[in-house]
Amino acid sequence: MTTATNHTSGQAETPADLPAGFASRFPTAYSILFGLILFMAALTWFVPAGQYDRVQNEALGREVAVPGTYKAVDAVPQSLFDIFLAPVNGFYSQSAGTANAIDVSLFVLIIGGFLGVVNSTGAVNAGIARAMNALHGREKWMIPIMMALFAAGGTTYGMAEETLAFYVLIIPVMIAARYDAVTGVAIILVGAGIGVLGSTINPFATTIASNAAGIPFTTGMMLRFIILGAGWVACVAYVMWYAERVRANPELSIVASMKASNEAHFKLKGDADDQFTMQHKLILVLFTLTFGVMIWGVSSQGWWMAEMSGLFLAGALIIGIVGWVGEKPFVDAFIAGARDLLGVALIIGLARGIVVIMDAGKITDTILHWGEQAIQGLSAIAFINGVFAVEVLMSFLVPSTSGLAVLSMPILAPLADFAGVGRELVVTAFQSASGLVNLITPTSAVVVGALAIGRISYDKWLKFVWPLLLILTVMVVAALSVTAMQGGAA
Repeated sequence: MTTATNHTSGQAETPADLPAGFASRFPTAYSILFGLILFMAALTWFVPAGQYDRVQNEALGREVAVPGTYKAVDAVPQSLFDIFLAPVNGFYSQSAGTANAIDVSLFVLIIGGFLGVVNSTGAVNAGIARAMNALHGREKWMIPIMMALFAAGGTTYGMAEETLAFYVLIIPVMIAARYDAVTGVAIILVGAGIGVLGSTINPFATTIASNAAGIPFTTGMMLRFIILGAGWVACVAYVMWYAERVRANPELSIVASMKASNEAHFKLKGDADDQFTMQHKLILVLFTLTFGVMIWGVSSQGWWMAEMSGLFLAGALIIGIVGWVGEKPFVDAFIAGARDLLGVALIIGLARGIVVIMDAGKITDTILHWGEQAIQGLSAIAFINGVFAVEVLMSFLVPSTSGLAVLSMPILAPLADFAGVGRELVVTAFQSASGLVNLITPTSAVVVGALAIGRISYDKWLKFVWPLLLILTVMVVAALSVTAMQGGAA
């Protein structure tokens, strides 16, 4: 686990941590994201501005685009001042007075403080060391079990931002099991991601998209279960294959050059022979209970970032009392833990700034309109794969699954009627594309946050995940094409 004496999660690696050659010159996530802000701002000078009319949808509780109403509007090219204001508005929109990513960033800081307090008690370190001793020789089975749990969260309620709480716990476990940080990140990011890709009852993907398309969300459920099951098997097999290769030969790790650095950063202070006290056990019960309450609150009580932040703040205080940390050590541990994740909190706002620039420049609807025109009049198979391609592009530009559903479904779903394809298949194409892209898109707070916590550069993550993306893409395209030939989804 991270401690106050370790490097911060968002801090750039030292030259000794980095390999020679191209990889050492690859820009940091901060530079990549700011470069994307510059690129999107440049597009606002060349891409025509346009908008669809929008009406209030009472069932969804928000405004949706009206098909056939796209029109050109006055261009709003983004200036140099707008570019530098974008990361600020990425946190909080000063013009609309609404929160963008500030709630997620605050949640990350409080999670850091919570983990800092827990770490100061030594309970998690001692517990992990004891668990590793008990699991000796069977550590690999943690991978499918944990990926199944995260996939269940993804398919049922769209588990995404709340996964940020788990990285600082699971990555040290994987390193202690002689895997690497990439394995820990993949278990969570890919596990929850395949659940979202194969959403079944996820209200933020399947339900909203189906409502916006004018169909029951249960229509097409069988195909989504097939995609979910086949995708989970493929993802688990891929992650286990990679993890076992790394365990057998650490030099095959994507982050092999950072092995010593990561072991120090995520150092487990516990030892298999350390005493695992009753106080440690009680703290771990409270620690686990906090995460359990979070999942219950999000999935059934409508909780979001504010409630989760309050929960972990309360959890930190209770564990500090049970661990008898002391007032000053408690504050020091909380601040040190939050400091460890400060870089993650900053990068989340920067990622949101990309969307801010696009929306302010009024080019998002234009790009969707181009996609709408491109897929009109195609055959059933070409149409549904065209929808998938359009949604892949739009998912890079609109990382919010629910936001993309409300934007694109009212426009693309009615076109299915003319192509002889069921609207439910358009919904499946949308959620599959969104789930796929949100494993890699730098505009997603979840992706950039996870990589920052795991200390994995963006190019290294792409190197790890691209074969899996190819496998999943082929799987989804095949499923969509076969179903389109049959005229719909069961």
